[in-house]
Amino acid sequence: MSNNFVRALEPGDDAFVTTLDLIKSSFAFMAGLIDPPSSVERLTLKKLKRMAEVGRVLVIGKPVIACVVATPLSHALYLGKIAVDPSMRGQGVVRALIEECEVFAKDLGKNCLELQVRIELVQNEKVFTKLGFVKVSDDCHPGYNRVTEITMQKPLR
Repeated sequence: MSNNFVRALEPGDDAFVTTLDLIKSSFAFMAGLIDPPSSVERLTLKKLKRMAEVGRVLVIGKPVIACVVATPLSHALYLGKIAVDPSMRGQGVVRALIEECEVFAKDLGKNCLELQVRIELVQNEKVFTKLGFVKVSDDCHPGYNRVTEITMQKPLR
Protein backbone atom coordinates (compact mmCIF):
# COMPACT_ATOMS: atom_id res chain seq x y z
CA MET A 1 0.00 0.00 0.00
CA SER A 2 3.01 2.31 -0.02
CA ASN A 3 1.84 4.74 -2.74
CA ASN A 4 -1.85 4.39 -2.04
CA PHE A 5 -3.89 6.61 0.24
CA VAL A 6 -7.55 6.90 1.15
CA ARG A 7 -9.46 9.64 -0.60
CA ALA A 8 -13.11 10.59 -1.03
CA LEU A 9 -14.48 10.68 -4.55
CA GLU A 10 -15.64 14.13 -5.57
CA PRO A 11 -18.28 15.05 -8.20
CA GLY A 12 -16.89 14.58 -11.68
CA ASP A 13 -14.18 12.15 -10.56
CA ASP A 14 -13.60 9.61 -13.33
CA ALA A 15 -12.83 6.99 -10.67
CA PHE A 16 -16.57 6.48 -10.08
CA VAL A 17 -16.60 4.19 -13.12
CA THR A 18 -13.72 1.99 -11.92
CA THR A 19 -15.15 2.02 -8.39
CA LEU A 20 -18.49 0.72 -9.65
CA ASP A 21 -16.67 -1.94 -11.68
CA LEU A 22 -14.69 -2.99 -8.59
CA ILE A 23 -17.83 -3.25 -6.46
CA LYS A 24 -19.69 -5.29 -9.06
CA SER A 25 -16.77 -7.65 -9.70
CA SER A 26 -16.09 -8.09 -5.97
CA PHE A 27 -19.71 -8.96 -5.25
CA ALA A 28 -20.20 -11.20 -8.32
CA PHE A 29 -19.32 -14.41 -6.44
CA MET A 30 -22.38 -13.87 -4.22
CA ALA A 31 -24.83 -14.47 -7.08
CA GLY A 32 -26.58 -17.71 -6.27
CA LEU A 33 -24.86 -17.89 -2.86
CA ILE A 34 -26.83 -15.32 -0.88
CA ASP A 35 -30.59 -15.03 -0.66
CA PRO A 36 -32.03 -12.49 -1.26
CA PRO A 37 -29.69 -11.31 -4.01
CA SER A 38 -27.33 -8.41 -3.32
CA SER A 39 -28.51 -4.87 -4.01
CA VAL A 40 -25.24 -4.48 -5.93
CA GLU A 41 -27.04 -6.06 -8.88
CA ARG A 42 -29.14 -2.86 -9.09
CA LEU A 43 -26.29 -0.42 -8.38
CA THR A 44 -25.73 2.12 -11.14
CA LEU A 45 -23.23 4.89 -11.69
CA LYS A 46 -25.94 7.44 -10.92
CA LYS A 47 -26.80 5.71 -7.63
CA LEU A 48 -23.14 5.50 -6.61
CA LYS A 49 -22.67 9.21 -7.27
CA ARG A 50 -25.78 9.92 -5.19
CA MET A 51 -24.29 7.87 -2.33
CA ALA A 52 -21.23 10.14 -2.45
CA GLU A 53 -23.49 13.18 -2.10
CA VAL A 54 -25.30 11.74 0.94
CA GLY A 55 -22.13 10.40 2.58
CA ARG A 56 -18.74 9.53 1.18
CA VAL A 57 -17.37 7.02 -1.27
CA LEU A 58 -13.84 6.38 -0.03
CA VAL A 59 -11.31 4.71 -2.30
CA ILE A 60 -7.70 3.63 -2.27
CA GLY A 61 -5.48 3.74 -5.33
CA LYS A 62 -5.31 4.98 -8.88
CA PRO A 63 -6.66 2.83 -10.35
CA VAL A 64 -9.04 2.03 -7.49
CA ILE A 65 -8.07 -1.12 -5.58
CA ALA A 66 -10.48 -0.79 -2.64
CA CYS A 67 -13.56 1.17 -1.65
CA VAL A 68 -16.30 1.68 0.91
CA VAL A 69 -19.51 3.68 0.89
CA ALA A 70 -19.94 5.52 4.22
CA THR A 71 -23.46 6.79 4.94
CA PRO A 72 -24.45 8.74 8.05
CA LEU A 73 -27.35 7.28 10.04
CA SER A 74 -28.91 8.85 13.12
CA HIS A 75 -26.93 6.61 15.47
CA ALA A 76 -23.88 5.51 13.46
CA LEU A 77 -21.85 5.75 10.28
CA TYR A 78 -23.02 2.90 8.06
CA LEU A 79 -20.41 1.15 5.91
CA GLY A 80 -21.51 -0.63 2.77
CA LYS A 81 -20.24 -1.82 -0.59
CA ILE A 82 -16.81 -2.66 0.84
CA ALA A 83 -14.77 -4.04 -2.05
CA VAL A 84 -11.11 -4.95 -2.52
CA ASP A 85 -9.25 -6.02 -5.64
CA PRO A 86 -8.38 -9.72 -5.14
CA SER A 87 -4.66 -9.02 -5.59
CA MET A 88 -4.76 -6.63 -2.60
CA ARG A 89 -6.60 -8.79 -0.08
CA GLY A 90 -4.69 -9.24 3.15
CA GLN A 91 -2.63 -6.09 2.53
CA GLY A 92 -4.37 -3.85 5.08
CA VAL A 93 -6.53 -1.88 2.67
CA VAL A 94 -9.80 -2.61 4.48
CA ARG A 95 -8.18 -1.57 7.76
CA ALA A 96 -7.09 1.71 6.14
CA LEU A 97 -10.62 2.34 4.87
CA ILE A 98 -12.11 1.56 8.30
CA GLU A 99 -9.65 3.91 10.00
CA GLU A 100 -10.65 6.74 7.65
CA CYS A 101 -14.31 5.96 8.31
CA GLU A 102 -13.63 6.25 12.05
CA VAL A 103 -12.29 9.78 11.52
CA PHE A 104 -15.32 10.69 9.39
CA ALA A 105 -17.72 9.24 11.98
CA LYS A 106 -16.09 11.17 14.82
CA ASP A 107 -16.26 14.37 12.76
CA LEU A 108 -20.00 13.74 12.42
CA GLY A 109 -20.39 13.10 16.17
CA LYS A 110 -21.18 9.41 15.73
CA ASN A 111 -20.11 6.93 18.39
CA CYS A 112 -19.89 3.80 16.25
CA LEU A 113 -19.47 2.32 12.80
CA GLU A 114 -22.12 -0.11 11.60
CA LEU A 115 -22.30 -2.64 8.80
CA GLN A 116 -24.27 -5.69 7.79
CA VAL A 117 -22.95 -9.06 6.72
CA ARG A 118 -25.01 -11.68 4.93
CA ILE A 119 -25.44 -14.79 7.04
CA GLU A 120 -23.88 -16.97 4.33
CA LEU A 121 -20.64 -14.93 4.32
CA VAL A 122 -19.03 -16.35 7.46
CA GLN A 123 -15.53 -15.33 6.37
CA ASN A 124 -16.59 -11.69 6.08
CA GLU A 125 -17.95 -11.79 9.63
CA LYS A 126 -14.58 -13.12 10.82
CA VAL A 127 -12.69 -10.33 9.01
CA PHE A 128 -14.84 -7.62 10.57
CA THR A 129 -14.58 -9.22 14.01
CA LYS A 130 -10.78 -8.99 13.71
CA LEU A 131 -11.20 -5.30 12.85
CA GLY A 132 -13.08 -4.66 16.11
CA PHE A 133 -16.69 -5.09 15.04
CA VAL A 134 -19.13 -7.01 17.26
CA LYS A 135 -22.40 -8.62 16.31
CA VAL A 136 -25.34 -6.66 17.69
CA SER A 137 -28.32 -8.31 15.99
CA ASP A 138 -29.62 -10.99 13.70
CA ASP A 139 -31.84 -9.54 11.00
CA CYS A 140 -34.02 -10.68 8.13
CA HIS A 141 -34.96 -9.02 4.89
CA PRO A 142 -38.65 -8.20 4.26
CA GLY A 143 -40.55 -11.28 3.16
CA TYR A 144 -38.13 -13.73 4.81
CA ASN A 145 -38.82 -15.70 7.99
CA ARG A 146 -35.20 -16.58 8.69
CA VAL A 147 -32.04 -14.67 9.51
CA THR A 148 -30.52 -13.33 6.29
CA GLU A 149 -27.91 -10.95 7.71
CA ILE A 150 -26.25 -9.80 10.88
CA THR A 151 -25.62 -6.25 11.99
CA MET A 152 -22.19 -5.50 13.42
CA GLN A 153 -20.93 -2.35 15.12
CA LYS A 154 -17.55 -0.99 16.07
CA PRO A 155 -17.61 1.41 19.02
CA LEU A 156 -15.43 4.49 18.58
CA ARG A 157 -13.14 5.78 21.31
